[in-house]
Amino acid sequence: MSPIEALDFVGVALFAATGALAASRKQLDVIGFLFLAAVTGIGGGTARDLMLGVPVFWVERPAHVLACAATAVLVYFTAHLLESRYRLLLWLDAMALAAYGVFGAYKGLAVTGSATVAVVMGVLTGTLGGIIRDVVAREPSVLLRQEIYVAAAALGAATFLLLDRAGLPLWVTAGGGFAAALILRGGTIRYGWRLPAYRSRPGRSPDDLS
Repeated sequence: MSPIEALDFVGVALFAATGALAASRKQLDVIGFLFLAAVTGIGGGTARDLMLGVPVFWVERPAHVLACAATAVLVYFTAHLLESRYRLLLWLDAMALAAYGVFGAYKGLAVTGSATVAVVMGVLTGTLGGIIRDVVAREPSVLLRQEIYVAAAALGAATFLLLDRAGLPLWVTAGGGFAAALILRGGTIRYGWRLPAYRSRPGRSPDDLS
C-alpha cells in the first residue's frame, strides 16, 4: 500500500471512529454506531467521487465499509473507558480531516489535472464527513462555531499541491499537507486559534422586517 493509499484508509477509519464516538455520546445501540460510523467515514469520499464522475471508492473496494464497521464495533465496546470522549472526537476528527483532505486533493488532481479542483476536492473530502456526523448526531456543527476547520483542510490541500509542483516525492508532499492541516486544526483545539470574525451588526430577524 502506497503512502497516499494509506492516508485514504486512515481518513476513513478515523472519521468512522468520530462517528461512533458521537453515537456513544447519544447512547445509541450498535446499529446506530454502525450507521454513524459509515456515513461519517465514507460520506466525504462518496460526494467527491460522484462530483468527479469516477466509480465510488467503497463500491470498488468494500474494505472501506468493513473498516467503518470494525471501528464502530471497537468503539461500541471501549468508549466507556475513555475519560473525555468529546476531546478524543475532536483530535481524531483533526487527524481525519488532515489525512482525507490531502487524499481528496491528490485524487482531484489525478482525475482532472486542475489545482483549483484539487483544492476543492480536498476541502470537500476532508470536511463533509464531520459535517454530516454533526447534523445526524445533532451536535453543534463545526461550521457554526468560531473554529478553524474548512481553512485547515484547504491549507493541507494547498500545501500538498505546492510541494507536488516542486517535484518532491509523494510521501513528502502527502506528509507535508497532512502536517500543515493538522497543525492548524490542532492549534484551534489546543490554543483556541481563530480567524477574524465578522464584527458588524448581526442579521435582523424576520419579525424586524415586517
